Amino acid sequence: MIVAGNWKMNKTPSEAVAFVKELIPKLAGAKAEVVVGVPYVALPGVVEALKGTNIKVAAQNMHYEEKGAYTGEIAAGMLRDIGVDYVIIGHSERRQYFGETDVSVNKKVHAAIGAKLIPIVCVGESLEEREQGVTAEIVRRQVKIALLGVDRSLLLDSKLVIAYEPIWAIGTGKTATNEQADEVCRTIRALLAELYDKDAAAKVSIQYGGSVTAANAKELFAMPDINGGLVGGASLKADDFEVIANA
Repeated sequence: MIVAGNWKMNKTPSEAVAFVKELIPKLAGAKAEVVVGVPYVALPGVVEALKGTNIKVAAQNMHYEEKGAYTGEIAAGMLRDIGVDYVIIGHSERRQYFGETDVSVNKKVHAAIGAKLIPIVCVGESLEEREQGVTAEIVRRQVKIALLGVDRSLLLDSKLVIAYEPIWAIGTGKTATNEQADEVCRTIRALLAELYDKDAAAKVSIQYGGSVTAANAKELFAMPDINGGLVGGASLKADDFEVIANA
């Protein structure tokens, strides 16, 4: 079970450090793996503030090249060097606003693995695609391409996380029903069993993301194929994130 907060473009470095210091006692007893995905500029301070705690740190994106003339980009090795543990890859907002593709997601997955970061790979369909009845096809394609060339051992060692985020439920207040969310997560797990085997598929944490709140987290996380959540707005409120992380 893994609960990750994606702060997106919120909180200054000083606000971020103050916030995680507030989270530390609230989440000390959490049974789930807890991760905070913070803006680049806040990463060093947050990593330092969380040393010795049970809360891990994620970057929200990265480039797939190790170094080079990529102005404004951040490499996986840079993140690892400052103590980052996870990286969110292929979030729908990156795909929608910044030209992320299935192919670039795959390159980033390999770069993250090479730097010993754990990738949280985001997949999900638009409202139009759901209404057209092609959710399974869209999500299967995204997962297949994202994991091209990824070794089975990474899955067995739980060094990969997949987050199912229906685009129509991100930041809209709409949430997939428990059954809808679990159905797609089950589809993803079945695909992993096809690509690898059942043992590897069983080891991968599959999160649900899309307007996860303190009110709905417990029921969502109780579904058989949902292993936690990638949480947006609610992760910016300490009391709400405490409830979600302990759900």
